[in-house]
Amino acid sequence: MKALTDLFSTDYGLMSITGIVIMVVGILGFAIVVRRKMNEDPAGSSKK
Repeated sequence: MKALTDLFSTDYGLMSITGIVIMVVGILGFAIVVRRKMNEDPAGSSKK
């Protein structure tokens, strides 16, 4: 219980939560971009 109190009530705990949230958002954004690229038509993007 002390760990949760430290996590939500101290400056280093809040910065840890912020860092974790930023990393999760970045991973989700990367996954969305990669998924869209994988579903693109390969013939349409490589025409010259």
